[in-house]
Amino acid sequence: MDIPVELGDFLRTRRARLQPADVGLVAYGARRRVPGLRREELAQLAGVSVAYYTRLEQGQSGNASDEVLDALARALRLTPDEHAHLRNLARPGRAGRSPAPVVGAAGPGVRQLVASMGVPALVLDARYDVLTWNPLSHALLAPHLAFDAPERAEERPNTQRLLFLDGRARELYPRWEEKARRAVASLRLAVGEYPRDRGLTEIVGELSAGSADFAALWSGHPVSACTSGEEFFRHPLVGSMTLAFEMMRLPDTGGQGLLAFSAEPGSSSEAALRLLEAAATRSRVEHDRPERITR
Repeated sequence: MDIPVELGDFLRTRRARLQPADVGLVAYGARRRVPGLRREELAQLAGVSVAYYTRLEQGQSGNASDEVLDALARALRLTPDEHAHLRNLARPGRAGRSPAPVVGAAGPGVRQLVASMGVPALVLDARYDVLTWNPLSHALLAPHLAFDAPERAEERPNTQRLLFLDGRARELYPRWEEKARRAVASLRLAVGEYPRDRGLTEIVGELSAGSADFAALWSGHPVSACTSGEEFFRHPLVGSMTLAFEMMRLPDTGGQGLLAFSAEPGSSSEAALRLLEAAATRSRVEHDRPERITR
């Protein structure tokens, strides 16, 4: 990933979404050649020289101080996630950066936890590869794939690929556009956190080439951790469900996270989830049943 280019593009998209009046500046002249704030206007708001800000936007200043980055974040009205992303892009080589994502398998304790959970749960790495899932999350998200696919690196499901390159996602997610925006925003944050990870770069390239929707969203540089919220499903077996989701970062795993879904007690979504659980259990029993030997 070309981090200087990423930084410049990110800053330009954030300048473009603000008008002078939004930040208390007077816009002189009826015609403006660029959308949003000019470089000199942003530099004025952040208290830095235009020349310095220009070098930063062009990726020529890799030692920006916390004070400068904080001032830019305030001037651009960045969210906390966007602020963290700016720091990652502005100083990708600073000491103490997170290591490359650990790819391989979830730890045995985490695998046992996921298997024991009575709600859909799975573990994702920083590239959004599925490292392990329980039968209920498999039945919810990708029953057309082999349950043991996460155990084989060459077949490991990736939730970003499923969303943008698998046509079933359009049917599973009735609010697909909303889901897609969240997914891209999360992936952007991961790319900033792990700028030298080749696997992330390959995923972005594959999705950009294979999905016009992804490419359009990616060009807007959305950034958000998206660690909790509501997910809407239209499952082919049990119909519509509204589930809450929580993504919990697992410490000392190189970016792995535990994603779990739950339904409001007593709701129709909970009833649908229990029906799906029963169907998943039957499917596992039939899969594990030894073949009958005939004479």
